[in-house]
Amino acid sequence: MILPIVAYGDPVLKKRGTEISKDYPKLEQVIANMYESMYGAFGVGLAAPQVGLSIRLFLVDTTPFADDESYSPEEQAELKAFKRTFINAKILEESGEEWDFNEGCLSIPNVREDVSRCPKIKVEYQDEDFKTHVEEFDGLIARVIQHEYDHIEGVLFTDKVSTLKKRLLKGKLTNISKGKTSVDYRMRFPNISKKRS
Repeated sequence: MILPIVAYGDPVLKKRGTEISKDYPKLEQVIANMYESMYGAFGVGLAAPQVGLSIRLFLVDTTPFADDESYSPEEQAELKAFKRTFINAKILEESGEEWDFNEGCLSIPNVREDVSRCPKIKVEYQDEDFKTHVEEFDGLIARVIQHEYDHIEGVLFTDKVSTLKKRLLKGKLTNISKGKTSVDYRMRFPNISKKRS
């Protein structure tokens, strides 16, 4: 089932998610719905707070990036094959020289900004079967994981831009929270009058 994506301005996006256990209610269904919602919105990642759940769960599928010819065939193959569910993730280490990349977010439609992040990360997480993994990721995959990880920490990519950029974006972000934006996927806007929803 496709769930509405929670828009900028909803308090759930600023809350730190809580850890979950394997007896979390209907977890399998929640994960399936999140994948369906992510694909329905043409996303490469989706975190539980973006569907209104304040829990430490996010998904990543970098397949859409595999069509970008600026990547080597090896990188394209890696991006095409990467699909993962992260439960109770913790970034243990971030390393390397920070690099900028133009990021967007399903909760903040039609806004993109350069965000600086470390190229390598080490993450501890549990998969859908609650097996614990400790893995290292780099490049674009690391970036998508960092972006989604920020969501479960209550951080948005717009929090990472300069004060000047934040001021310039203020009007756009306010409009998004009021539903004054055009999107081709279902959204839930926090400051929209009930008549319009």
